[in-house]
Amino acid sequence: MTTRIARRFAASVALTALCLATPALAQDKTVKIGVLNDMSSLYADIGGPNSVVAIKMAVEDSGLTKKGWKIDVISGDHQNKPDVGVNLARQWIDNDKVDAIADTPNSGVALAVSNLVKEKNAVLLNSGAATADLTGKACTPNTISFTYDTYMLANGTGKALTKAGGDSWFFLTADYAFGHALERDTSAVVTANGGKVLGGVKAPINTADFSSFLLQAQASKAKVIGLANAGGDTTNSIKQAAEFGIVQGGQKLAALLLFINDVHALGLKTAQGLTFTESFYWDMNDQTRAWSKRFVAQASKNAMPSMTQAGNYAMVLHYLKAMESLGGNPHDGAKVVAKMKELPTDDPLFGKGPLRADGRRLIPAYLFEVKKPAESKGPWDYYKQIATISAEDAAKPLEASDCPLVKK
Repeated sequence: MTTRIARRFAASVALTALCLATPALAQDKTVKIGVLNDMSSLYADIGGPNSVVAIKMAVEDSGLTKKGWKIDVISGDHQNKPDVGVNLARQWIDNDKVDAIADTPNSGVALAVSNLVKEKNAVLLNSGAATADLTGKACTPNTISFTYDTYMLANGTGKALTKAGGDSWFFLTADYAFGHALERDTSAVVTANGGKVLGGVKAPINTADFSSFLLQAQASKAKVIGLANAGGDTTNSIKQAAEFGIVQGGQKLAALLLFINDVHALGLKTAQGLTFTESFYWDMNDQTRAWSKRFVAQASKNAMPSMTQAGNYAMVLHYLKAMESLGGNPHDGAKVVAKMKELPTDDPLFGKGPLRADGRRLIPAYLFEVKKPAESKGPWDYYKQIATISAEDAAKPLEASDCPLVKK
């Protein structure tokens, strides 16, 4: 009898403890976000410290801190090295209890961190890395890509230039995961639209002298030289192409990934006429203008937001909306991402749109051309819109996806 009473008492104590613990877990309202990007090198202007600014704006605009949530944002420099990025992310998750890694420009870093995040059941909020493989063959239940990818860039700039008569291409490609994916996806679009790829050359990331690569591109006689690079590599190759008189010689440069910060660095005299694809521009409408004005007031160098910085804001805003919907932080990355996919996205920069099963946010893209100096009406007035690419056309169709999460 005594033994039976003791067992019942122990079971009662255990049940009471469980009941007390469950609400406590549900009410955990602490979140930590780690911004992982290039803080000091060729991608620092398009991400860097100003991505941290955008994410902190999202935390403020979420309203959660006024409702008792504690949301911390930390940052680190991955130096464009996958091993550095993974080690830093591992330290953040294991020691600093970081829930989500955000930004990750540099596809090599992002792919490596995505694998780690799945292993640790954290979240990767990718805005900066372009490779479409993150929502394709390398997709996971813990990673989303919000702003753009190589498929979007190829089907914007690549298709437009090929259809406009640029039916022969030569690629100058950054020699790592991003460049390889962008050349692959653009080559597929060029050939699908009746064009030919005459060749290409791979250049190490963060190259200072592009002369030998540009001479090979010039000698190819291709109508279009596709720059499958980004940031400082793009601006350096465009500047040096101007010195060689490549455009004056009749060949067209295709900046397959160009940011407003790149145009600012080049100046309109050098950048005028470049055609490119983006999903965000500060001067699109009243909402983007109002938000960008707030951003500039806090940003380093008073720079206008890049596409990826805007994406970081919208993405973290949606992440925090999912947290609030869950009633607290479950510290379960796959569960949070599933809730993000369940909730429709709606923000002032990209509007409404679904987050698909593969982790890809569906948003329209825009084909822009850089204005001539005489067309610009003031500071940062750099773009004119040539065409709109629907959200469905800007993303690879789900039925063609090789993401294991997609049911066919």
